[in-house]
Amino acid sequence: MVRAGDFRNGVTFVIDGEPCVVIDFQHVKPGKGAAFVRTKYKSLLSGATREKAFNPSEKFPKAQIETTEMQFIYKDGDIYYFMDMETFEQIPVMREVIDTAVDYLKESEMATLKFYSEKCIGIEVPIFVELEVTYAEPGIKGDTASNVTKLCRTETGAEFQVPLFVKEGDRIKVDTRTDEYVTRV
Repeated sequence: MVRAGDFRNGVTFVIDGEPCVVIDFQHVKPGKGAAFVRTKYKSLLSGATREKAFNPSEKFPKAQIETTEMQFIYKDGDIYYFMDMETFEQIPVMREVIDTAVDYLKESEMATLKFYSEKCIGIEVPIFVELEVTYAEPGIKGDTASNVTKLCRTETGAEFQVPLFVKEGDRIKVDTRTDEYVTRV
């Protein structure tokens, strides 16, 4: 059990049968009345974000989130297949569960899958990934007076703003937390 008074960013708990993670919290002690914990939390199943004030002594079951390192093997429509490298078991995951991580998934790459009650509820990709540029708009020669960027498309279909010198065939490093270009590799 986890008390609302012990809430911190990243703490998982179950409310109304749904696993949630604390995004933001604030312990409030008003001049009059009892103290409370103003909490912003996100449902791990639906992705919905809610705000609620809790009594610091309220208790909630801790959400047991299991993580497993798996290899992305292939995609079939909106279903992505991952393989456990120890048991060689293949697990299908719907595109809605993968969310924005789909922009960084390449075949044979490893990813961390999150499970709650044996159901995949999310996926984590490495913080930095290297992707090959398959399309890059042509740069305008001499346009270097300011921090000018252009659009490029990578092997996964994701699009990023990159500096003018990046061209097709280059490999770029991208920060998956901010969806931004970092450097050319």
